[in-house]
Amino acid sequence: MEFAGTIELVRSVVKAVKIAGKRVGLVPTMGALHAGHISLIKRAVKDCHFVVVSIFVNPTQFGAGEDFENYPRPIEADLEICEKAGADLVFNPSAEVMYGGEGLTWITVEKLTEPLCGRSRPGHFRGVATICAKLFNIVQPDVAYFGQKDAQQAIVIRRMVADLDMPLEVVVCPTVREPDGLALSSRNKYLSVEQRREAAKIYKSLAKCKEMREAGVTDAKQIIAAMREILRQIAGGQIEYVEIVDAETLEQVNEIKGSILGAVAVRLGPARLIDNILL
Repeated sequence: MEFAGTIELVRSVVKAVKIAGKRVGLVPTMGALHAGHISLIKRAVKDCHFVVVSIFVNPTQFGAGEDFENYPRPIEADLEICEKAGADLVFNPSAEVMYGGEGLTWITVEKLTEPLCGRSRPGHFRGVATICAKLFNIVQPDVAYFGQKDAQQAIVIRRMVADLDMPLEVVVCPTVREPDGLALSSRNKYLSVEQRREAAKIYKSLAKCKEMREAGVTDAKQIIAAMREILRQIAGGQIEYVEIVDAETLEQVNEIKGSILGAVAVRLGPARLIDNILL
């Protein structure tokens, strides 16, 4: 496995790979890798001849008062995980490499970034879209891999790629969960033992959403009320949102039909936890 900290080196390596006619996959991450990231890397290894994993804690997607400074950065452990999972190249740039000088150009995806997480994290998706566009331009992958846990992010990136005619495919892989249903997240490390136990109720609320939908309930408000009842039982938890939205437009729905997304965000101690279920 190779390591690169500069744009020039990544481009040089990938250029040689592409000249050889090989298919390139990219797994963008912020590090603190876990089994969810490993599943993305392994999917990329299965699909592609050459896999690049980027590890970069992107400052432009963190808002004031968020956890940028405290975000875990176990780079040595991450490199070992990447190598074992089969990655060919790890791109771990500094902020100076990615944002050297005064950046005047930003990518904003409208509408899709306004609901759900967009309400409480203004500017977050502008930072996400911009860093992903930069990574796509640097690596020039044939395929980029994202997790379903960050459903809104994946939808935003897919729309950006489509609208800007970027020559790559975006693959969204299933959420990887703990045995009790909690979605794997780098921010789970912030939770105490008791908070970790309480956090399992987040998935319980999503399972309730699925159960009611499969039982024939089509009233979104009724399902949301049942989900909220479960989430209110989280000791020390603060519900940020519980919504049922169209799985493509992210618009709220009253009557459930077609493909929908049940999405929740809960603040628990120092962690902001998000999860969703696609029905």
